[in-house]
Amino acid sequence: MPNTQPQLSIKQLKYFAAVAHTLNFRRAAHQLGISQPTLTNQILKLEEGLQLTLFERSRNGTMLSADGRELLNHAEQILNTINEFQSVARELSQGPKTTFKLGIPPTLGPYLLPFVLPQLHHLYDKLKFYVRESAPNELHAGLYKGDYDLIISPLAGLPSDFVVEPLFTEPLKLVLSSEHPLSENVFVEPDSLKGLRILTLEDKHHFHHQVLDVCNELGAELQRDYEGTSLDTLRQMVVMGMGAAFLPGLYVHSEMHNPEALKVCEIKNKPILRQHALAWRNTSPSRVFFRELADRFRRIIQARLNHVVEVYNP
Repeated sequence: MPNTQPQLSIKQLKYFAAVAHTLNFRRAAHQLGISQPTLTNQILKLEEGLQLTLFERSRNGTMLSADGRELLNHAEQILNTINEFQSVARELSQGPKTTFKLGIPPTLGPYLLPFVLPQLHHLYDKLKFYVRESAPNELHAGLYKGDYDLIISPLAGLPSDFVVEPLFTEPLKLVLSSEHPLSENVFVEPDSLKGLRILTLEDKHHFHHQVLDVCNELGAELQRDYEGTSLDTLRQMVVMGMGAAFLPGLYVHSEMHNPEALKVCEIKNKPILRQHALAWRNTSPSRVFFRELADRFRRIIQARLNHVVEVYNP
């Protein structure tokens, strides 16, 4: 015989969840914007369709039955999935019309975003970013907790359970005081770095650990007693002759225009690179759009900064 059991509706599940959380039909009806008789009638139809009693009703109030408690979590999972489906469908049909929380390291954000965000705004006029800067480990923790919707982070060290889209590779440049003997060379021999005093940022930055690895490999001396708090601080310490520094290519491009007191060099036959990626939670309802956004990032960076960085080609 065909199954004559009435079909459930999303509306009934929504009504069931509302009553389950308030344990009060009048209050739930007010929250839903419907009349109490309408709500009561729909819950009764749901119970008849399921052939279960979802609520215990008495003069003392309303309580979830054992069956109701068992089904509530499943109902909420279905409702969450429907909400996510509708959110993705809305973005696909209308484009993004919201504000996303974007996290980015302070060694990258000020020197990348001014080239990218205006172009994104032109493409998506309703899209906005609330940008916060933080060290990579703090960005990862914040993305887990929901403090960020997506982050730009060094590719190395990104947790494997994030969705990751590589964006580009950025060189690190050796910056010396113009009075340093090595500053006469555009390309510095690797052996020349032995014993060279290198300044860097505090160890909470991924950048610090990359510079430390370079120093260990080439025999340079990392100056832990004089760690900078920003790239500008490092540059000023180099000007004062306190040591040399490795500075990101985008920083050099953005902030150092023919400085008389400094010389930008490279290590001969040994490029030093850092990779950046866009990352988000794999459960994000905006994950379809975020993939599109990663492609937009790459296209804009390729068009505006291809002489500074190498864009990832998926």
